[in-house]
Amino acid sequence: MNHKLTRFESGIAAALLLACNSPFARADNCTGVDVLVTQTAQTTELAKDHNLTIWKAYSVLYSPDSIYNNTTGECSGVILTTPDGKTQSMGYCARRDKDGDTQSISWHAAPGAAKGMWKATGGSGKFAGKQDSGWFQNAVSDGNMSVSNWGGTCK
Repeated sequence: MNHKLTRFESGIAAALLLACNSPFARADNCTGVDVLVTQTAQTTELAKDHNLTIWKAYSVLYSPDSIYNNTTGECSGVILTTPDGKTQSMGYCARRDKDGDTQSISWHAAPGAAKGMWKATGGSGKFAGKQDSGWFQNAVSDGNMSVSNWGGTCK
């Protein structure tokens, strides 16, 4: 049987390879991939080339080297695009695992930055008291789905 990969499947495969071979991954003690499927995105044009987008997506983490593996939930945030063409964003994600334990993070990306930052903000069960933090970087996106590589310090 000959199976041709879709563009999204190819993107996920590339993101998994990048996550495993990334120079960032070698410096971190936890790494993974976040697969996001957009639920809603509403953009308001404040003025020409000055936009504010409110965004919400389903999220699934893949992380073979951390307790965050196979956590699922939602992420939401706000993306600001300024007339100079730069974007900045911030928001939150809340996820749970198969045991029902929950965890949340805050995230932000500075204007024009290729990489964003995340930080644990709360959790229950095995995620309670976590002070983990790190980086994330978009690997592939088609507007409706995206894959981000991530890494950091997980204790």
